[in-house]
Amino acid sequence: MTINLDENAALLIVDVQQAIDQPFWSEHGPRNNPDAEKVMGSVLEHWREKARPIFHVRHDGQSEGGNYYIGGKTHGFKAEVTPLAGEQVIGKTVNSAFISTDLEARLKDQGIHQLVVMGVITNNSVEATVRNAGNLGFDTYLVEDACFTFAFPDYAGTLRSAQVVHDMSLANMDGEYCQVIKSTDIL
Repeated sequence: MTINLDENAALLIVDVQQAIDQPFWSEHGPRNNPDAEKVMGSVLEHWREKARPIFHVRHDGQSEGGNYYIGGKTHGFKAEVTPLAGEQVIGKTVNSAFISTDLEARLKDQGIHQLVVMGVITNNSVEATVRNAGNLGFDTYLVEDACFTFAFPDYAGTLRSAQVVHDMSLANMDGEYCQVIKSTDIL
């Protein structure tokens, strides 16, 4: 499937920071989509070639010593998605990129109605951001192979694989808040 995007469709890259590589995240098992950063890099390169708007979302943790602590060793962006000069960076302190930030205002000021989202963690900051984007009326696409998550126990305590957690999160969002796509749909 090919997606028709506006010339000013924005790429939103959520929380792809060095913090995501810390052992804490994989304590229950390995992540899914081991090539997600490579895919993200390809999508980002494509966006840059098309000169479309890019927004890098960075989690600015407030707890000293935390994985995402602002100014900490693992706070920086991963190499595959490091912003270039002129690319917009949105700092956030909660899971959604729209809460207590100026992201919505920036998008509206630039006449942006379509968002393509990728990043981490699928069932946390990515899902929260996508749900808000959909609720705010943005035409939102989520690139499923440019996102990943980790194995995690469900509410009853049953351990679920990263792929199952990822797939359930996609199912929660697709059709109501966004359209789930693959990177090949836009590259």
